[in-house]
Amino acid sequence: MYVVGVVGPLATLPQLIEIYSTHSANGVSFATWGLYTIADIPWVIYALVHREKPLILCYLLWFSFNAAVALGVLLYGGPMPAIAL
Repeated sequence: MYVVGVVGPLATLPQLIEIYSTHSANGVSFATWGLYTIADIPWVIYALVHREKPLILCYLLWFSFNAAVALGVLLYGGPMPAIAL
């Protein structure tokens, strides 16, 4: 499970490298990556409460990588589109 818990979040690395190396996040949705980040919080809490080390590692990595993409979109994404409610 440790291998899966590390390899899964590593799938986000190409997106991170692209955003931060080019200083461009055009076409990358802040809403999507922001929601991924928020959705990781209950999982991190669950893993901590249940002291499940593989889950703690996995979801802390997911949270960190998703938050880094969301931050990259805020920094390099250009104008934010209006969200229709």
